[in-house]
Amino acid sequence: MSPIPYWRLSSFYLFYFALLGSTAPFLALYFDHLGFSPARIGELVAIPMLMRCVAPNLWGWLGDRSGQRLLIVRLGALSTLAAFSLIFFAKSYAWLALVMALHAFFWHAVLPQFEVITLAHLHGQTSRYSQVRLWGSIGFILAVVGLGRLFEWLSLDIYPLALVAIMAGIVVASLWVPNAQPVDQAEQRGVGGFLRQVRAPGVLAFYMCVALMQLSHGPYYTFLTLHLEHLGYSRGAIGLLWALGVVAEVLVFMVMSRIFARCSVRKVLLASFLLAALRWLLLGSLADIPAVLVFAQVLHAATFGCFHAAAIAFVQASFGARQQGQGQALYAALSGTGGALGALYSGYSWTLLGPHFTFGMASVAALAAAVIIAFRLKESRNHP
Repeated sequence: MSPIPYWRLSSFYLFYFALLGSTAPFLALYFDHLGFSPARIGELVAIPMLMRCVAPNLWGWLGDRSGQRLLIVRLGALSTLAAFSLIFFAKSYAWLALVMALHAFFWHAVLPQFEVITLAHLHGQTSRYSQVRLWGSIGFILAVVGLGRLFEWLSLDIYPLALVAIMAGIVVASLWVPNAQPVDQAEQRGVGGFLRQVRAPGVLAFYMCVALMQLSHGPYYTFLTLHLEHLGYSRGAIGLLWALGVVAEVLVFMVMSRIFARCSVRKVLLASFLLAALRWLLLGSLADIPAVLVFAQVLHAATFGCFHAAAIAFVQASFGARQQGQGQALYAALSGTGGALGALYSGYSWTLLGPHFTFGMASVAALAAAVIIAFRLKESRNHP
């Protein structure tokens, strides 16, 4: 068994999620800085998520068909950088919508294919995935804290430059990663084609819950920074609060192998959804109380960390090697669908109904996912 290229894989996750750490907390703030209304901000934030509904499936099919997953990762990273650089030419709503759509089409091609490459390098040691993936969380923390401080000193006008620098890091990291192909174990599992595997018991229910989870995150990723600013928190403090959530995520990634040794994927998913429902209620109603806000951010360990690790494990266990790319792509696509709908509804309801009601709807979505998991997803020998 060849050694795992730990640092090469980790460096890619570091830069990839540093980009997410630069967009999730600050993209809406940048659009607000440009003078757009909450509805327009919700639409612009939703566009990359809508592209996530389409792009991963196309690139996932191409990756499984050709086997050239690493080439797709490298071309996707380079095309993301080139497409986003168009933002320097204009700042109108139509032009920004084009930039958001174009760069996201390539950006969302990258991660599902890279997840397959990472899992192939791990040689079936799925529990070690979290040890590699935690560097993505560290990248998120570095970006959110660093940019939070930077924007206190300098204007938000430098925001696009920061994103371009991080995208360049993704390109360089992709060139450093060696290729790997998953071992085909389809015969051992007795699975058929991709559609047959999707129709296996519990798989469709799982993907429905993925969409609901991301739908529930809509107000969080779109308006949390603006929400906390309006409550009187400084941008530096907001950056630290975002980072706190991801620190909790890193810590849970470090112990996920122990969690999976004691709890099934189903139980981890169920707990994640229930804690998400609680978290959104707290952010919508009690975020003005610092202690409650800190507790709500610590719950990110469950609502993202545990959920994501369990979801990756579920997808890997549910699909054969030749369908891994499409399985990961469908996970990304349903996440994008839910995220886009979450950004859209929160954009329209934020001004009309307020943060309390908007986060309340997010809580209902997470609770609905918990009910589906409880009644439709059964324990399986294939899932840790």
